[in-house]
Amino acid sequence: MRFKKELDFVHLSKYFYIFSIAITILGVAFLSFMGLNYSVDFKAGSNVDVSLSKNITLEQLKPVLNELGISHEPDITVGENRVNIRYDEVLDENHDEALKAAITKLDDKASFEINTVDTEMAKELARNAIYSVLLSCLGIIIYVSIRFEWRFAVAAIVALVHDAFIVVAVFSIFRLEVDLTFIVAVLTIIGYSINDTIVIFDRIRENLRFGKQKSYEDLKALVNKSVAQTLMRSLYTAFTVFVAAFFLLVLGGASIKMFSLAMVIGLLFGAYSSIFIASPLWLLLKKRQKTAVKSKPAKA
Repeated sequence: MRFKKELDFVHLSKYFYIFSIAITILGVAFLSFMGLNYSVDFKAGSNVDVSLSKNITLEQLKPVLNELGISHEPDITVGENRVNIRYDEVLDENHDEALKAAITKLDDKASFEINTVDTEMAKELARNAIYSVLLSCLGIIIYVSIRFEWRFAVAAIVALVHDAFIVVAVFSIFRLEVDLTFIVAVLTIIGYSINDTIVIFDRIRENLRFGKQKSYEDLKALVNKSVAQTLMRSLYTAFTVFVAAFFLLVLGGASIKMFSLAMVIGLLFGAYSSIFIASPLWLLLKKRQKTAVKSKPAKA
């Protein structure tokens, strides 16, 4: 397509840098003061899933649950023949039995699934989630450094950390719930981000072999050309996955709602990070290399 040859991706990248930096600063501020809205997966508490033979309204449930004598008020989600009740404290055996008896009075065919997370388990899950993200980043650094060079690795890591952090920032700003499926979504986003970035970097490396770049303008033209050559492939890939994630968000169940939302957000931001974040950053690092080489005194 004609526009791909005329569009100056490197020039446009500064606007995307400003936008991403603004979101990042806002996200850091919210994370510092508000933190994340962790689900019961990452904090001590009990999660009660109830399958019903008939629909029960919130107005019917609240008076029954208030009579149990549990200090923390539960978070109740009512669905089609299903109720989810979440407590920020671990229910003991007596409370479990009282809860089951109370709901059974409303529906004698109700079935229960009670999941409990204690404090130590919650800390371990959060710690393992952070480790999994860090290890994946380390593996990507090693892989890209071996296959390409360290400048490509640095640019790739900045782009994928950008995508992952933007998702975390959005969840913090809008107080969206972070559960285990959210971590899966972040790791999936990292995978898609590095895939698109590697495709563009591979084309940049290939084009480097067939020309002599003597100045920054030559390198800039090469980056613009490489991005243009891979643009439609990147957009098609992102759009295909985005459509699937979007319909999962709209039509999927409550259990995968946060996963789908994180995927949608991550794919939207990841769609431009490989083009407007990673590639221009590599160009900046390469420009400094050429400047350093030129500044070295000639040998006598």
